[in-house]
Amino acid sequence: MASISTSKLLLLICYVSLIFSVSSSSSSSDLHGTSSPSKVSLGLYYESLCPYCSSFIVNHLTKLFEDDLISIVDLHLSPWGNTKLRSDNVTAVCQHGAFECLLDTVEACAIDAWPKLGDHFPFIHCVESLVTEHKYDKWETCYQKLNLNSKPVSDCLSSGHGDKLELHYAAETSALQPPHQYVPWVVVDGQPLYEDYENFISYICKAYKGHKKPDACAKYLSSHFIRNFKVNRFPLVCRKGANRMWDLLGGIKTSLLS
Repeated sequence: MASISTSKLLLLICYVSLIFSVSSSSSSSDLHGTSSPSKVSLGLYYESLCPYCSSFIVNHLTKLFEDDLISIVDLHLSPWGNTKLRSDNVTAVCQHGAFECLLDTVEACAIDAWPKLGDHFPFIHCVESLVTEHKYDKWETCYQKLNLNSKPVSDCLSSGHGDKLELHYAAETSALQPPHQYVPWVVVDGQPLYEDYENFISYICKAYKGHKKPDACAKYLSSHFIRNFKVNRFPLVCRKGANRMWDLLGGIKTSLLS
């Protein structure tokens, strides 16, 4: 795979910034008595080194911004996934090892340091892009690529605040009903999409109750109709307690399918 380009990241930032400037204008009009319809909630429960999670974030979730669909979506990211807690209820054991624990915490700190989606999503996208390229140990280059101050995240990590944030995501993931079975676990308006998660936009468009759906919805709803007649492929998920060699083979398959 080609290396992630700075220009591509900057383009993503422009997309996100534009969407949120429009969203702010809409909020302003609400104050003057014009209420906008409720957004559709979209939750992504994931872990940083699951190849299917990183592929979903990099190759699919970005479509929300490219097609202006984020204007009808309330996106929530929860970086915990299949991680377990030891008996002390403090120590995390991550499915893909210690580096995954680090990156999950880094991304939790980014969400906390930059609460607006338009601020933290480009950073998480950058990190997960490096995961897809098997260069995740270079994650700190994302600060420079996005012209971000590293101090808020580094302070979060060194102070232990990041570990507390991860315990929050652990509780949040544990409270899911029905319980998550694997990652990525994608939930639209409280309903999990199971193995059809890549088709999440069609579910968002069907769930949206506003007066006018975005024009892009027509494309995704028709593609969903076509997909329903296709034979189901092997599920692209990281299951709880799965063997790491299985994940490695799965990652290779994801690369070939991308």
